Amino acid sequence: MGKITASISTSVDGFIAGPNDGPGRGLGEGGTALHSWVFGGPWDYDEGPKGEATGEDKAFLDAAMADLGAVVAGRWTYEAAEHWGGTNPWGLPVFIVTHRPEEQPPGDDFRFVGSLAEAVDLARNAAGDKVVNIMGGADVIRQALASGVVEELTIIVAPIVLGRGKRLFDGFENRVELEHLGVRQSPFATFIDYRVKRA
Repeated sequence: MGKITASISTSVDGFIAGPNDGPGRGLGEGGTALHSWVFGGPWDYDEGPKGEATGEDKAFLDAAMADLGAVVAGRWTYEAAEHWGGTNPWGLPVFIVTHRPEEQPPGDDFRFVGSLAEAVDLARNAAGDKVVNIMGGADVIRQALASGVVEELTIIVAPIVLGRGKRLFDGFENRVELEHLGVRQSPFATFIDYRVKRA
C-alpha cells in the first residue's frame, strides 16, 4: 500500500478559508489568496483564475500528482468547490466524506462515503501502491491526524494574514509530533513538509 498524505493551504495566521466561504464564494472573503500559488498569481471569483502554477509551485504540484492514486475530501470542500463543475479534476478516484452518503448525485464523478475510515480504506484499495492524499477541509484533516492515518503532512502557507474565517486547528486537542522533512518557497507560498511521528 502507498502512503497517506495530507495537504492544505493556510494563511500565516492559520485560516484555511476566509469568512462566508461556500458555494459561489469558494474560499470566502480574501480566501483566493490561499490558492494564488496554484494559478500563477492573484485571482478573484468574478474573473476566475488567469494562469497556471510556475516555478516552485509547479514543482510541488508535479511531484504531488506524479504518484497520486486517490483523493479524500470533505463534503464542505466538495460543496464550496461547487462539485468541481461535476467533473473530477484529477482523473483519479475521489472519495467525499459526508454524514449523508445517500445524497450521492447520480452520474457524479465522486463517491460519497459515510466516514473518514471508510473513505481511507476505499482510497487505499483504489490507489494500490500509489499515494492517497487527504486534501481537506480542515475537519477532515483534523480527523485524519487524530486517527493516526496520516504519514506525511504538507502545510502550504500563503503570505497573507486573513484575520478571520475558518482555522485549520480550531478545536483540535490531540498532540501530534512532526518531523521536519523540508521547505520550499515561491512568491505565493511556503511549502512545509512533515513526517507524522508514530507514538
